[in-house]
Amino acid sequence: MLSKPTTGLVAFWRDYDRKTYLKAAILADRLGYDSFWLPEVWGYEVFSLLTEIALRTKRIKLGTGIINIYSRSPALIGMQAATLDEISGGRFILGLGTSGKNVIEGLHGRDFEKPLTQTRDVIRVVRTLLDGRPLSEADTKLRKYRPFTLDFKPTRRRIPIYVAALKQKSITSIGEMADGWMPIFWPYNRLDDGRKWIAEGAAKAGRDPKDIKTAPFSTVIPIPGSKASTKARELIAFYVGGMGDYYKELLSGFGWAEECLEIERLYRDKATRSNAAEAVTHEMIEALTISGDPLHCRRELARRRELGMEQPLISLPPGMPWPGVAAFITALARA
Repeated sequence: MLSKPTTGLVAFWRDYDRKTYLKAAILADRLGYDSFWLPEVWGYEVFSLLTEIALRTKRIKLGTGIINIYSRSPALIGMQAATLDEISGGRFILGLGTSGKNVIEGLHGRDFEKPLTQTRDVIRVVRTLLDGRPLSEADTKLRKYRPFTLDFKPTRRRIPIYVAALKQKSITSIGEMADGWMPIFWPYNRLDDGRKWIAEGAAKAGRDPKDIKTAPFSTVIPIPGSKASTKARELIAFYVGGMGDYYKELLSGFGWAEECLEIERLYRDKATRSNAAEAVTHEMIEALTISGDPLHCRRELARRRELGMEQPLISLPPGMPWPGVAAFITALARA
């Protein structure tokens, strides 16, 4: 029997409004969405918000989309994951990522060192605690732990762990250790590139790569006409020009090096920043976003599932009043 297609929603990290996203999660739960994810940057603390949502919803899975692996100790991440999984009745998904040097060192005051090893150690510690084993058996590389164990019985011994990653070694590591891959601004027709690296990691660990899900952060703009293209261009220009080198390097590797250089040049000069979106090509919009009337967006999501977009996590529109957010969620509910 084929598994039912799953679609999640993820709150956008800018212009975050707690009350709006609480109502969004409640509506998504009622309409049958599979999961609801919250980001954490330099605003709200995410586990508190997810607890609030857990107490107001019944069925929908709840995920961190994402938390960084530095600002909390690995053991605290495990403790919080186990606690929220109990509060939610076994509905929690732990989404992890490295964030970046500026945030980790400039906001959290932690050294941004060995991000891949740190990610792997966090997963080892979380798995060990949930499994009821002493932390001294976690086989961590950066720290040695004493034989502490979790002082309550977790609701589940195996909480799903998803990792946001863009580079080959990190994606291969997901195949070894995690349950899901969360790419962002990865061209939908090139997801198989990442899946090959996941398969390599899975082979090292004796795992079936089909057990590791692909859950891309997905930009869907369910409005027809030029307004959708304008919004898509602005968003892509912001990530390429204003979010460090991560996305510029990623998209350059997929063949858009000249476009990314031009976007970056225009974006970094305040005098020309408003023109940066004009350097985003139609091909980039098509590969990185979905736009059009709601029916087209639903059909396109279904088509892209066949190309590896197993569990799309649709970004909610930032800064939109609640009636617009509710209409957005309702329009895409059948996806």
